Amino acid sequence: MKPDIHPNYNPVVFQDLSSDFAFLTKSTMSSKETIKWEDGSEYPLIKVDISSHSHPFYTGKQKSLDVGGRVDKFRRRYAGSVKE
Repeated sequence: MKPDIHPNYNPVVFQDLSSDFAFLTKSTMSSKETIKWEDGSEYPLIKVDISSHSHPFYTGKQKSLDVGGRVDKFRRRYAGSVKE
């Protein structure tokens, strides 16, 4: 690898602002804000609006669309012109 062309890969804390959930991981992102973590060390803090802890897909609160109605409408409209 060429020296001095890759970003630094350091531990950071990501905090979900909508659910006050935080997790420690490694990232190339940095921040001037810091937070004291459970292990007693301070890490850069990256604030995010949504994470797997609050996203509707992962929490099971996702709403499904009425796809069946659209398909039926398409079939009715193009019933004579579409060959199956």
